[in-house]
Amino acid sequence: MRHRSVADLMTPTAVSVQRGTSFKEIARLLKEFDISAVPVVDEAERPVGVVSEADLLRKRSSGNGANTAADLMTSPAVTARTEWSVVRAARVMRGRQVKRLPVVHATGRLIGILSLSDLLQLFLRRDHAIQGEILEDVLTRTLGLSPSSLPVEVTDGLVTLSGTVGRRSLVPIVLRLCQSVDGVVDVVNRFDYEQDDVSVGAGPATER
Repeated sequence: MRHRSVADLMTPTAVSVQRGTSFKEIARLLKEFDISAVPVVDEAERPVGVVSEADLLRKRSSGNGANTAADLMTSPAVTARTEWSVVRAARVMRGRQVKRLPVVHATGRLIGILSLSDLLQLFLRRDHAIQGEILEDVLTRTLGLSPSSLPVEVTDGLVTLSGTVGRRSLVPIVLRLCQSVDGVVDVVNRFDYEQDDVSVGAGPATER
């Protein structure tokens, strides 16, 4: 089971600016490429900041005379690496309160952009792809269970698990692994179990 990586979802960088790029040129680029922000790079193409539409509006309305990317940008740039999982990237976005991450090569050179809208693509995965990953990767390969006895239904990213597992303690493990599958919105637990190995002194489950 593998989370999608930043490389899978990022948008290859089509445009960037230098510290000395003017306010008007940045505004023109945002409109021309239909983007909401642009990374600012140094002479070695390494990100040093990001200028967003919000930065342009905020700086201009403040009347402080900010006219170049160096004056306008939010700095330092919070970056991501191509090999990061999207889960890690999402946590960084949330922790640093940013909506996009410049993606850098091992050398530090800018090679792409990952935005919140890119992350939302995960939830556009087709239901059958999610179902297949749960059956093949979670149940069969990871847990060694027989998927034929554990029906998995997926509707608009909502996963419903049913059937009977051997031990009650296995249920939260299956749920946690299914919840971690990319594209899963929520998991409904309808599992039954043969043996209650969680309650002290409990024997095989007969009636609940």
